[in-house]
Amino acid sequence: MRHTTSDDGPRDVPPPGGLPAELTRFVGRRTELAGLARLLDDARLVTVTGCGGVGKSRLALRAAADRAAQKRFCTEVRLVELTALADPALLDHAFSEALGLTDHSPRPPRAVLVDQLAGRQLLLVVDGFEHLVEECAALLGELLCRAPGLRVLAAGRRPLGVPGERIFPLAPMPTPLPPRPGGGAAVPAGDAVELFAERTAALLPDFEVTGANGREIAEICHRLDGIPLALELAAGRLRALSPAELLHRLDDRFRLLTGGRGPLPRHHTLRTAIGWSHELCAPAERLLWARLSVFAGQFDLDAAEYVCPGPELPADDVLDTLSELVTQSVVVREDTPAGSRYRMLDTVREYGARWLDALGDGERVRRRHRDWYLGLATWCELEWFSPRQAEVAARIDSELPNLRLALEFSLESRETPDVPEPPGPGAEVRLGRLLAGTLWFYWVGCGRMAEGRHWLERSLECGYGCGDEDDEARLKALWVLGYVAVLQGDTVRALTALQECGSRAEASGNTRAAAYALHRTGCLALLTDDVPRSERLLRSAVEQYAEIGELNSNVLMARVEVGLSRAFQGDLAGAESACEEVRGVCADHGERWTLAYALYVLGFAAFRRGDLDAARGLLEECLATNHAFHDLVGTVLALELLALITLEEGDPEAAVVLQGAAGRMWRSVGAPLFGSRHFRAPHMLCAERARELLGTERCAALR
Repeated sequence: MRHTTSDDGPRDVPPPGGLPAELTRFVGRRTELAGLARLLDDARLVTVTGCGGVGKSRLALRAAADRAAQKRFCTEVRLVELTALADPALLDHAFSEALGLTDHSPRPPRAVLVDQLAGRQLLLVVDGFEHLVEECAALLGELLCRAPGLRVLAAGRRPLGVPGERIFPLAPMPTPLPPRPGGGAAVPAGDAVELFAERTAALLPDFEVTGANGREIAEICHRLDGIPLALELAAGRLRALSPAELLHRLDDRFRLLTGGRGPLPRHHTLRTAIGWSHELCAPAERLLWARLSVFAGQFDLDAAEYVCPGPELPADDVLDTLSELVTQSVVVREDTPAGSRYRMLDTVREYGARWLDALGDGERVRRRHRDWYLGLATWCELEWFSPRQAEVAARIDSELPNLRLALEFSLESRETPDVPEPPGPGAEVRLGRLLAGTLWFYWVGCGRMAEGRHWLERSLECGYGCGDEDDEARLKALWVLGYVAVLQGDTVRALTALQECGSRAEASGNTRAAAYALHRTGCLALLTDDVPRSERLLRSAVEQYAEIGELNSNVLMARVEVGLSRAFQGDLAGAESACEEVRGVCADHGERWTLAYALYVLGFAAFRRGDLDAARGLLEECLATNHAFHDLVGTVLALELLALITLEEGDPEAAVVLQGAAGRMWRSVGAPLFGSRHFRAPHMLCAERARELLGTERCAALR
């Protein structure tokens, strides 16, 4: 039986949005897919349950992809992968991330989810929730009650326990009974054999199941209880062993553990199969397996080469050792737009984590993991002010699970007496605080304000009052928190954080932190209509930045805000001069995010001068950039002004539609147009003129 392609092969078309591409052929399970489809016809919540490695996730993803292709019950499909999520407090954030929701307002993430899902037709695949069952059940129960167009397909080792849930138990693949010795040379068939043959042929193209090796193949599948993960691990060994040799090693181990008195329970079968595969690894491979378990989700080779070396595993050996683990199906290699990345299946990762703890090396490796991602965040902060800005945003998006793990490691309460630490809350907490502040560009520039505020608040609460109030990391976390709170419209929290940062920075002589606190205070004054004061504060901040030689996206944003304050006071020439200067610096450095805001001010000035064509061109470029970075603040400001321009161009109906689109977004930003009369002026003028031209009822319908 040679490996062949079939209709179950990987699709040539991209998978539905939010679902990962299939890297290997989907084998068998036709009966299970049909049964799951029937269950999804009748229920809004279906949970696929079964032992680890049985293929729950793969079946759920294939069923969801098939359903999306048929366009049944949904217009979109999204995957929420929770395996790498350690902190239950981030569950709502993880759902928002998977759903592509961006929200700058201070509303709780749960409220945002409910609001955004209320009118959507969506199939949500939720995977890896076992460690968050209670929290996940509560969230899904609320979402299903309040979002009638939502359906959920979950995959886990146990049910969620939500009212109305239907359970789909997934059994291992059927295995053929091994033929008796001397009973002929029949070729075994069935899903388990087909899967084993498929995965082996991927490594050994000439491999096929024949009458000569059929008994051994059937026995291997039978011994491994038809568990797909166990079969894939075993297939990875046929590069070094014949089927007979593989069976002999496997048979000896299973007989030893059962005493020859019958089969193991299936969860023991998988653990035994993983343990057997672990024993067959070389010492360096076992060591790397254990150390790789500290990663959450995907990782790249550079990260592995930094985090995993140590005693008995030199850095130069990591690549070759990792390649062997890929060959043996312990690690999965995936090609992504960012290059080759790797991941471990959940069950394999858990085994490695237990082994790492048994070795007593976990603390050291997790600290190296945190150090790597702090270094990555620091590099990304610097590269944010460069032509690689979009690449930085995508990189941080892909590394978010590991960044969360690094933050959690630093901020969790524990004692490490073997690590000398200065007085205060500890070096670990300070590094976690520094990481939370360093990611300001991601929290603010890429629509992650709610999660950013979570980590910033938590980092500032850790060890407060322990003598580190003037610490550089605390001051940075304070001004970043103030920045986030300003944009969320939380004036009280913004003032509290910025005043504390400013006073402590001045007292300690930290001119950089003082400049940032002053800048964000000026930004707050601008959004609350204290425009003359905002200009004074912002100009002073720009001067302080120049004195200390600071030049980055924040500094340019301060100049843009000076320009905006001038525009609001009627000085269009001054506004354009400031923002054209920023535009030139952005061009020199390849900066796009701040440039979008400069284009907004230039578009505003062009509109006020009556040059509608120039204004539209500037604002459309501004809108495209803000949309690419998921920056709702810039997006919605550009939409509001484009609506007024569209009306002035003679298309009031399109103008009202644009205002309606902006209105839907403002709820995710905060108070509409910040509650500012200056920011609201274009909106009010457009709405008033549209009502005069179209009437109130027509405007309401269009909006």
